[in-house]
Amino acid sequence: MNKDISKIYFSAEDIKVKITEMAKELDAVYEGEEVLFVGVLKGSLPFFVDLARCVSFPVMFDFICASSYGSSTHSSGTLKITKDLSTSVEGKNVLVVEDILDSGNTLFNLFAHLSKQNPKSLKLCCLLDKPSRRERDIKADFTGFTIPDEFVVGYGLDYAERYRELPYIGILKSEVYENR
Repeated sequence: MNKDISKIYFSAEDIKVKITEMAKELDAVYEGEEVLFVGVLKGSLPFFVDLARCVSFPVMFDFICASSYGSSTHSSGTLKITKDLSTSVEGKNVLVVEDILDSGNTLFNLFAHLSKQNPKSLKLCCLLDKPSRRERDIKADFTGFTIPDEFVVGYGLDYAERYRELPYIGILKSEVYENR
């Protein structure tokens, strides 16, 4: 275990099992349909890839780089898009794949941005949901785990671009981010 992690919340095996369950749920919803998976970079990447490998329907990939965090542990509330989609979403089933639904600021604004482009359907799939931190009225259509208000890293989730490579999701020791 990384020295900056106080506790492993979800092991690599826990995550694998949950993604398999989520893929079955998605298969039931999208049976016979083609779906554009939109990954929110950078944090969603491990989840995005593992989920795409588990579904049985045809998937197209695209990515958007959008955030409201920077190097802070709290959302600024302002959406910053540094890389937009390269594919049109018009008339397509779009599944936004995200690592965590926290304040909801990033995803609320991202959904407003994507809705203007007239997708056939627009749904949200998050590995983690932290409803106690919600500032916007947004809910995931598909959720892996619901967690309390702990600052978690690993499996794509970061603090100041660190810890994304961890194969598990763990609680970051508060002294790591409180002194910055």
